[in-house]
Amino acid sequence: MALAVRSLQVSDPTAIRPAATVILWRSSPQGRQILMGQRGAGAVFMPSKYVFPGGGVDSQDHLAARADSLTDLCRARLHLNCPADAPAPDTLAAAALRELVEETGIALSAAHPLRFVFRAITPPGRSRRFDARFFLADAEGATGDLETFAGATDELSHLHWIGLAEARALDLPFITEVVLAEVTAILRGADQPGVPFFDNSTDTPTFRRLV
Repeated sequence: MALAVRSLQVSDPTAIRPAATVILWRSSPQGRQILMGQRGAGAVFMPSKYVFPGGGVDSQDHLAARADSLTDLCRARLHLNCPADAPAPDTLAAAALRELVEETGIALSAAHPLRFVFRAITPPGRSRRFDARFFLADAEGATGDLETFAGATDELSHLHWIGLAEARALDLPFITEVVLAEVTAILRGADQPGVPFFDNSTDTPTFRRLV
């Protein structure tokens, strides 16, 4: 998955773990831009790839969940095609917001609802596997240093804003390329007929839209 994920102390690192990420965007004189960073060359998962801020859900995230982070439609779609032990939608949103703060130093307020725009499960055979939900959010009015990212940890390097077209030239994981195409269409005003879901939970890949 296209996530910036810290080293995990788990009994089975290839077990599918719930995860969440934020695609933060802003308007600029050059057009719409998104925030991306680069994973370390020594990372076990997606080394040296450019990704959106995000990571695995932690136990603390259900305590930080808030009801104003999602619309009713997004919350309903997050419930679809989930295992019985899946985190609640508001917990997923809390994880996305926490990871954004940790990895970029940027925080979003209640005035910044997250839009659920994509879901993907890492295929079998990878060193780490995630059931990742991708959220889109406008950076206008966000708090923190949006230029130097002074409050960020060192999980991502080369944090920077980049144009939608220019981002396609970065060294991206395949699924990030697909997410980027979806986000580009959304930000250009296209309708989204349900949330794309790349389900690789088994050896038989399945694509569906969560409506």
